[in-house]
Amino acid sequence: MFKRKVLVLSLVLVFGALIYRFILPSKKTHSANFTAASASLSNSRFSYRAGVASGTSGASLVTIDASGNADNTTNHLFPKDTICATNSIEGGCVGNVNYTVANIVAVGGTTFNTTVALSATLEANGFLVATQSGSLAISFTTTTEVPIGGTLLITIPAAKPGTAGRASDGIPDTAASIANNGFDFSTIAAGDVTVSDIALCTSAGWGSATVTAGNGTSTDHTILFTRAAATCAASKAVTVTIDNAPGVINPAPLTTHTQGQADAYQINIKTRDGSTNTLDQSDVTIAPVEGVLISATVDETLSLTVAAVTADTGSYCGITRDSNSINSTATSVPWGTLSPTYGSTTEAHNANQQITISTNASAGYNVYIEENDQMGKDGVACAGNGGESVNCIQDTVCKTAPECTESTLQDWTADPSSYVGLGYSLQNVTGTSAVFDWDGTGGDTFNTKQIADIAASEIRQSIMYKATPADADSAYICYRIDITATQPAGYYYNKVKYTAIPIF
Repeated sequence: MFKRKVLVLSLVLVFGALIYRFILPSKKTHSANFTAASASLSNSRFSYRAGVASGTSGASLVTIDASGNADNTTNHLFPKDTICATNSIEGGCVGNVNYTVANIVAVGGTTFNTTVALSATLEANGFLVATQSGSLAISFTTTTEVPIGGTLLITIPAAKPGTAGRASDGIPDTAASIANNGFDFSTIAAGDVTVSDIALCTSAGWGSATVTAGNGTSTDHTILFTRAAATCAASKAVTVTIDNAPGVINPAPLTTHTQGQADAYQINIKTRDGSTNTLDQSDVTIAPVEGVLISATVDETLSLTVAAVTADTGSYCGITRDSNSINSTATSVPWGTLSPTYGSTTEAHNANQQITISTNASAGYNVYIEENDQMGKDGVACAGNGGESVNCIQDTVCKTAPECTESTLQDWTADPSSYVGLGYSLQNVTGTSAVFDWDGTGGDTFNTKQIADIAASEIRQSIMYKATPADADSAYICYRIDITATQPAGYYYNKVKYTAIPIF
């Protein structure tokens, strides 16, 4: 039987964090495989879990333990994250209080500030956790008809710390190995699990789910449906959705985790007859990396990286770098303190990252870019293309007319009164997959687009595309930013996500 494979891999740049995602293909069993299987989390970011080093009542500075925990730096902690400080036995948040991260003192360091002073001194043997959770959708297409009395069984990894109830206590888990770590089911119950309603495989025919949380010592979470009325026909695309508040809680990294390398967890999906004999089954693997946990049906032949640009020489989208140029990292673009230049090409307002992708996908790939919002002072929401009047650095419009948008590029021209904001351009490094080039064909100086603003309901845009397999296709993404002399003082940021979708 022909098996279709679809692979999705994502990286998130929060001007401070990088993530990617992949799902391995279904493994062959003695039963039939589903013709397609995938799993997708609405919030795919790793939970954060660090040890407490210090935090004094009445102060806002918190220091984490630099060794022996899932997170040993603040690399995976962002402004506005909600932090719960637990005691040593993880018995909930101390004092029933959550704190919000105000800022990270230093990239890769061990200290951060909270928006309000601590109400109590943190326990030295306690933990600092920032829970990330959301809905989980599991999709597959049946190969074999499921009869009345047959079942659908989904097994999801649960943490096994050796303590009863820990796998559903609402606190993200960690362990030294994949076998002992997993998702926390928190308050997930039967009413939180639904099945898509399709002809010849209706949701009513499945009835209610039976949800069994892992026991914290040896078992995983399971979701069981029994086909109570009418068969579920072959070749039917079924989606099971787990959704409540807070939802499925993502694990923290393993205590043996290396940042930038995936911790891969396997979900098993199977259908069975009335005698529990397996009809169809597939394993899909979800692989968390710093920033986000994202899942999809994948082959392991995908490599996607975001690399820093720190060279003091060379031309990037027409701008020559020198010792004054901004250095990026794989997880951040730290502009530092900005001064207005009104659209000039001064290198101080240009920064670069390099994206490289390899895949054996027969139909190639697409790499997309999007931002959660425009750059807001202290993360404030920016309505529409809001500018400095609402404490935002707007997305650039490039020129008077026609203006650039997230889908239409224009040459960003120098002007003493306009064309400020944030935008990006592209330059091929290896291959020709960049969807546009900084100089075009008409002598342009910096062809630019806005980053698609998801808060404004804009649609993510492709930045790299190829219709055939790729071996280390690479491109520079060249960010540019400018402000006016009246931009309100403060700390501005937003989050940018790269999503790569190979096509089989």
